[in-house]
Formats: sequence, C-alpha cells, structure tokens
Amino acid sequence: MRLQNFPAVAIVGPRQCGKTTLAKMIGGSYFDLERSADQVRLDAMWNQLINGDELLILDEAQRVPDVFQRLRAAIDEDRGRKGRFLLLGSVSPSLMENVSESLAGRLAILELTPFFLSEIEQPDDLWLMGGYPDGGILDEDMFGPWQESYLALLTQRDLPSWGLPAKPQTTQRLIRMLAALHGQTLNASQLGTSMALDAKTIRSYLDYLEGAFLIRLLPPFLGNIKKRLVKSPKIFWRDCGLLHSILGVHDIEQLFAQPWVGSSWEGFVIEQTLSRLSASGKSTQAFYMRTSDQYELDLVLDWGTQKWAIESKLTSNPSPQMITRLQKTAEIINARRSVLVCRVEEPIESDELLVTDLRGWMRHLLSQ
Repeated sequence: MRLQNFPAVAIVGPRQCGKTTLAKMIGGSYFDLERSADQVRLDAMWNQLINGDELLILDEAQRVPDVFQRLRAAIDEDRGRKGRFLLLGSVSPSLMENVSESLAGRLAILELTPFFLSEIEQPDDLWLMGGYPDGGILDEDMFGPWQESYLALLTQRDLPSWGLPAKPQTTQRLIRMLAALHGQTLNASQLGTSMALDAKTIRSYLDYLEGAFLIRLLPPFLGNIKKRLVKSPKIFWRDCGLLHSILGVHDIEQLFAQPWVGSSWEGFVIEQTLSRLSASGKSTQAFYMRTSDQYELDLVLDWGTQKWAIESKLTSNPSPQMITRLQKTAEIINARRSVLVCRVEEPIESDELLVTDLRGWMRHLLSQ
C-alpha cells in the first residue's frame, strides 16, 4: 500500500465510486470538509491530530485550501514518517493545483474507479449498468433514476463549484451530445457550432468533464509510419451505465438493438483495460490508431520496449479475415502482440496473437 511509502496519499476518483467507504475501512480519524462542523473540529484539534498515531483522513480536502499548507508543514517537520494523511476528493482544478503546489514529492496519487469486471459476477450487467455501487449493479431497480440524479448533481452543483463557467443547461446539452459521439473522433469546431460556442470554449469544457471522470479523450497514435494518420482524439464515456442512461437504454436486449452497440462495447473494453492497468500500477501509454485508408486499432498499448495492438469485437465467432486484418494492422505500427477481445468461449493464444473474452484479457493484463 502506498501509505507505507509516502507521508500522504490522495485517493481521487468520481463521486460515489467508493472512496469514503474504502477510507473508513482502512480506519483513522475521519473529517468531511464539506461539513462546516468538521472544518471547525479539524482546526481545533489540529496539533493533537498531527502529533497522534492515527491516520488523518480528509474528505473533499479542496474545500479548505489552507489545509494543504498546514499538511506540508506537518510533513516537513517529520519527513521520515509514512502513512500519516489520506486525502479524498473528486478531481477538480483546485484540488490538483493545491496538491501540485504544496505537496509535490510528499504525496502519492491513487485513482479509484467504480467496480472492475473481476468484482462482478455478470459481465453484461456491468456493461449495461456501469460500475457505480449505487447505480444498479447491486440493485437493478436503481439503474436509470440513479444516473439521472448523479448527472443532475454534477451539472448543477459540482462542476460549477469546480470552476466550469457554463450554465447547467448548457452542460446538460453538451453531455447529451457527447453521449451521441461516444467512440467517435472529436471535432471541436463542429461540436462548438452545434452549441453556438467556439472550439476553444468546447475544449475547456471537455477538460472539466475529463476531470470529473465522466469522459476519456483517447489520444491518437502519431508514430512514424508510412501512412497518414488521423490526429484527433476519440471521445469515450468512462462509465457505460451513464452513457446508456443518457441514451435511453434500460435493458440488455434494448442495448443489443442499438446501431451504436459496437461502440459501446469498445468503450467498455477500453475503460476496463486502462482502469485496471492504472490500479495495478503498470506503466504504459494508451492510444488509438486510424489511418486515412481506414486501417484502425481500438487501442494501442505502448510499454516502452514494445507495443500491443488491441481490437474489440462484439462477436462470439471471430472470422479468420477479422484476425488477419488485425494482424496486418498491427504490422503497420510494429506491434509485438495482436489482441482480439470478443466473446469467445475458448481462447486462442500464441506468442504474437491472443483471441479471448474480456475476463481472459483482464487476467492476461495482470500477469504481465
């Protein structure tokens, strides 16, 4: 655990993903700094708390900016002492600015995501309803109403308090448009025209939505190859349950009937992959790749010494042509391994090729 190696650790992640629950399981003195009573209690007990042996847990620490300077002073007085402070928060400009300015080199950052596939029995339930504990995965009656309330809270309260200058109605409209663009390349100018905003403003708004863990902008692969490459990022919703709720999908049969179901599956595979890698501390760079003549890879993992080419297909019977196309595309970027994540029952594996289901892919990632 990183608390054993650093004086302080910050657990960041979207609201309602389980940060507080995890912190309370670890144990310590807990303060919710969204509550004025806890702010007063922390100030009054500060010297006692920092000199004690208990872990000090500060939830939504960005609500009290002065606390970062006090944390820095407390850490610097005893730099050799580890595991003293645990900060929790949704990523916001104020949180990350205070961390970088006051606690650089003193604090480790850990991202907590909603449930992983390994924590859920039915993969299609996780794909349909997303991984938020209260969003339906543990009680399917919550799927739909919970997502609506969650997005309303973000657009009406959290995002404005974090500095997003848009009105809630504008943010809600942008969210609906981004749901329709899931899995597509970003054209900020075109999106701005649709909303009567300029491209620079759109990019600024997207930064906030990325910071709130709503969307992921997957960068393009721009390696030195002989083909022309698409250079715009692709837009993905990080939680498929939020995506499906916005688009009015309420059950798995309805999901399979959508013309965009393949893009939904692609985003699900990408998010499970990248979140699992992040949680396990594995260092890699992630891209997608598309050439002007339509050779494409859903995901490129660059490990520094080698690259992997990953495709996701919503099929239980991949054709030889599909596999051949993947391998040919992988050769364009000199990828060491080609991976096809689909719904097969029996995997196919060699030194250079892996065809497997999503659970098999997750196990393979963690074994590296």
